[in-house]
Amino acid sequence: MQFVASLRRERYYQLVQRKRISPDRADPNHPSFDAERAVAYHVQRDNFDEAAWLIFLMTHFARPADTGWLRLRDVYGKLGQGTWDWATVTANPGSFTAWLAANWQNVRGKFGNHRKYESLRPDASRPMSRVVEGYIRWIGLQGHASFFGNIVRHAGNDPHRIFDALYQDLPIPTFGRLAKFDYLSLIGRYGIAPITAGSAYLNGATGPAAGARLLFDGVRNGPSTNRHLQAQLDALDIELGVGMTVMEDALCNWQKSPMTFVHYKG
Repeated sequence: MQFVASLRRERYYQLVQRKRISPDRADPNHPSFDAERAVAYHVQRDNFDEAAWLIFLMTHFARPADTGWLRLRDVYGKLGQGTWDWATVTANPGSFTAWLAANWQNVRGKFGNHRKYESLRPDASRPMSRVVEGYIRWIGLQGHASFFGNIVRHAGNDPHRIFDALYQDLPIPTFGRLAKFDYLSLIGRYGIAPITAGSAYLNGATGPAAGARLLFDGVRNGPSTNRHLQAQLDALDIELGVGMTVMEDALCNWQKSPMTFVHYKG
């Protein structure tokens, strides 16, 4: 059932992209704003910089089940006073940092479970301004199309190899194993780069690794190495054909409640 739930999430992203998206969906200060559809809106207009920038923001904030994308909306939409889009932020990152320092206490919502240690406070150990600056440095002012194009030329045509090259290269502050996997998976889902995960990236993983050990060893802290577990997952996927993005998500959710299905939405 967790595999089915994960497959339906993948299907959702496909369905979102098939329909023509209203510009209201991409306006963070409009009641109809929806982050997933906003990305699709920009992809449909070949505005890959804004689409990928939104994916970065989605990954950084994550989506809690109770407040949804409210925190992303408030920051991206300048609390109703404009939009911190890619062009504006990259033209003057200091202005974004100053705005956040002056307004962070007015931002509603919260970070999602995948990013629960992040903070908007300018004096925090993991301030958002440092994460944004790191992302801009990584992509560069030439933009996302140029950045991903260069990676493809160096890594070749295999979507798994390109994904891995990006995963190994990604230097954004506070983006650990999970954030990197989430960000790159979304980049692939929206076709911004021709990538897909060929591994569950168990090194440094908690939930997916525990799920794999529970599945193959019978206990969450079983003796199997990550390499052996990945080989087992590869063999399983030959039979299931769901891909490693679904495999990783389903295992992580299943190990939380292995005997009773729980639909996790956050």
